[in-house]
Amino acid sequence: MLETMRSEIRRRMKRFVRLASPHRFARHQGGSAAVEFGLILLPFLALMFGIMQTALVFFADQTLETAVADSARLILTGQAQNQGLNAATFKNAVCARVYGLFNCQSGIYVNVQTYSSFGGISYTPPIDSHGNLDTSNFGYNPGGPGDIVVVQLYYQWPIFFTLMDFSSLSNMSGGKRLLVATAAFRNEPYN
Repeated sequence: MLETMRSEIRRRMKRFVRLASPHRFARHQGGSAAVEFGLILLPFLALMFGIMQTALVFFADQTLETAVADSARLILTGQAQNQGLNAATFKNAVCARVYGLFNCQSGIYVNVQTYSSFGGISYTPPIDSHGNLDTSNFGYNPGGPGDIVVVQLYYQWPIFFTLMDFSSLSNMSGGKRLLVATAAFRNEPYN
């Protein structure tokens, strides 16, 4: 009886060694789809989040462009000047045209400047050497009839997804992108 048990144990050990050999494991195909999916999942998700974030930045930029076009019309037609809008009330008019995508009161910066000619307009991004927004030269000067005016809206959009190198999306310190919308025009000859 003891001998039969020993032979049975030997037989099972040989079978286990034969089944657990590395060659057999390498030839086994079960679960390969799960392993391949696991290898592809991280780059796929990174690409999807990158595409969604880029699309969101472009959508936000287009929303800001629409807001500057709509609010600049108040200055173009003389409504802002005739109603006596100042920088704060003009910003409120801008915020009324931006719906839920931005933190308007504390996030959008408005710069309205008057120029003597279209050739005299120059633009340098208002980012200081540390990568922060420099608002020291911002003002509100809507001009009068026939004046050349530039209206600019600025917003610091946060870049959330940084798994892959999306440094081209971020152009400021703190992982933010400065969105700028500009409208340049000559005021109408309003009364």
